[in-house]
Amino acid sequence: MSTDTYDISDETIRRVALRFEGTVQAVGFRWTCCMIAKRVGCTGWVRNELDGSVSMELQGTNDAIASFFGMLQADYNRRHLTFVVTESDDIAPVEGENELSVRWA
Repeated sequence: MSTDTYDISDETIRRVALRFEGTVQAVGFRWTCCMIAKRVGCTGWVRNELDGSVSMELQGTNDAIASFFGMLQADYNRRHLTFVVTESDDIAPVEGENELSVRWA
């Protein structure tokens, strides 16, 4: 009998495809995300969508991703703004990125 165990190390790199809704356009959301991602060591991209939402692919360690969301929520709380993550899916990591970049729709 074989037992498969999966130990996700804190150093494992993961990538998450996300969609944000709420007050996420015309408030500096993408640029705030880029600044926070740089501070915590995450990469990927972020883009405004025509329906008023924001799409993002965020890559980093579990700790870095958790720190990103903690800092983003703290920033939004300070500014009395709200956002909701309406989609979140793990996807394959991408090699060769060195920052979270803004993409244009």
